[in-house]
Amino acid sequence: MPETFGSFILGTRKEKGISQKELAAMILREEDGKPISPQYLNDIERNRRNPTSDHIIEQFAKALNVRSEYLFYLAGTFPEDIRSAGAKQDDVVQLFNAFRKSTR
Repeated sequence: MPETFGSFILGTRKEKGISQKELAAMILREEDGKPISPQYLNDIERNRRNPTSDHIIEQFAKALNVRSEYLFYLAGTFPEDIRSAGAKQDDVVQLFNAFRKSTR
């Protein structure tokens, strides 16, 4: 079964010896600067929810000391700087094809 955002967060958290409560306290919401709830983290780790923003993905990367690019990949999204780059359709198709080739 392929790795998911949630399974990666869960595995990395456990590998680093961090509790759900501790990790949740490290992930600050952009809108109010308050930490996410342990229940929200639990839902993410159980693949019941996805991170709701680029900011949350970046916060997980920082807290777990992992590359945000991989987290964006697992979350099935691209960071805002890439989404807003205005890439042409043909360029995007070529990049996806190159990526598919490189992962086989």
